[in-house]
Amino acid sequence: MYEGAVQDLIDELGRLPGVGPKSAQRIAFHLLSAESADVTRLVAALTRVQESVRFCVTCYNVAEAEQCRICRDPRRVDDVLCVVEEPKDVVAIERTREFRGRYHVLGGAISPIDGVGPDDLRVKELMTRLMNGAVTELIIATDPNLEGEATAAYLARLVGPMGLAVSRLASGLPVGGDLEYADEVTLGRAFEGRRRIDA
Repeated sequence: MYEGAVQDLIDELGRLPGVGPKSAQRIAFHLLSAESADVTRLVAALTRVQESVRFCVTCYNVAEAEQCRICRDPRRVDDVLCVVEEPKDVVAIERTREFRGRYHVLGGAISPIDGVGPDDLRVKELMTRLMNGAVTELIIATDPNLEGEATAAYLARLVGPMGLAVSRLASGLPVGGDLEYADEVTLGRAFEGRRRIDA
């Protein structure tokens, strides 16, 4: 235990996701030994994020304006909507440069163990967006874990009567991976999602 401000800093850093007590201590002492200008820039960046970043009123991605840059982009197609759990998932998909549609960020996934149900997510907002009839295809890109699968199944059942084309991102073997290191679930999904090779 340290005195006053140092312990307060370690405690606050330790509340961040993925930062344990040792990492919090290491970051705190790094900040103590850093140049004053570096710490000032960090404080300014944190303050700016707190003051100016919000959620897009359309898709709930992070934004510095009322709408995010993706929702403001007129080159995007409006008939394909990709549903993701968190804003970080939007960034991951955007890095592929394969998707030109719009997004909807749920704000998490259904997790009964954690007390998160459909009402805790932005499902109502998704249904409102789908009601105008502009969307013809819904891509469900939730994580390939128990919570993501439950969320995908729930959404597929919910939008089924709307007559939309509903798809789920394929999951399976990573590029460059070896079969011998794949777990049974991943290998099973790879078999389910296999594609025909045109010769």
